[in-house]
Amino acid sequence: MYKLGLIGYPLSHSISAIIQKAGFESIKEEGTYEIMETPPEELINTVKYLKTNNYNGFNVTIPLKVPISLFLDEIDETANITGCANTIKILPDKSFKGYNTDIYGFWSALPKDISLTDKKAGIIGTGGAARAATIGLIQAGIKEINYYSRNVINSTEMINYMRKTFPEIKFNNYQIQIMQGLTEISILVNCTPIGMLGHSMNEMPISEKNLSRINKDAIIYDVIYNPTETLLLNKAQEMGFVTVNGLDMLINQGAKALEIWTDKKPDTQVMKIKALQTLK
Repeated sequence: MYKLGLIGYPLSHSISAIIQKAGFESIKEEGTYEIMETPPEELINTVKYLKTNNYNGFNVTIPLKVPISLFLDEIDETANITGCANTIKILPDKSFKGYNTDIYGFWSALPKDISLTDKKAGIIGTGGAARAATIGLIQAGIKEINYYSRNVINSTEMINYMRKTFPEIKFNNYQIQIMQGLTEISILVNCTPIGMLGHSMNEMPISEKNLSRINKDAIIYDVIYNPTETLLLNKAQEMGFVTVNGLDMLINQGAKALEIWTDKKPDTQVMKIKALQTLK
């Protein structure tokens, strides 16, 4: 019996327990997956609880993907290259090993019939999801990335890390109020919680005016999965953009996490069907 969970805050919108249950069924294993709301100030207590109560591992979501790094004893290449982790395996000696399955989840959800080689991207936000999106976009061939953030100074550390790690990629940092360079990008990714159910569902991370400045051949990708069609994606579709929601990213990263914990590959189609039934 596997004992797993999800930590982060807020988590009222999460369907991770439902899709992981479907994943367990597809590999014919038994396990529990608990939703454990954890504000940043409660992270230490939650980590102690997970370590001392026979958990096999857990997922990490906003705003804890970077802070959790302080508690990891070991990290794999994905967590190392992003500087954050979203999947933790608790080893027999109770040590924590961190992984980042968001990279795989993000990259695998990109449309396969559209090339991003040598193109330019825009990312809204500079948190844990933005780090994974950055790596995924670089793997897809992107050569330049504009970051749009509310606080340019606070985002400098992450962007400098990316510049050091990927010196061949050009990174630009802009305030979200200005959003320069939109006319040049081939994909815009929202990596903030703006538009999420229970958070700011009736808001967009970018104005309609700025959205209309983007070339209509571009992809608008929102990592939010609940609702499956955010206000941003709705407006983008009305304007004729190709859009991608966060559901496939969620399913694929969750399946990769379950594989890390159990050494078995779950059926992503079974997991997605259960997710869609839940989100109706």
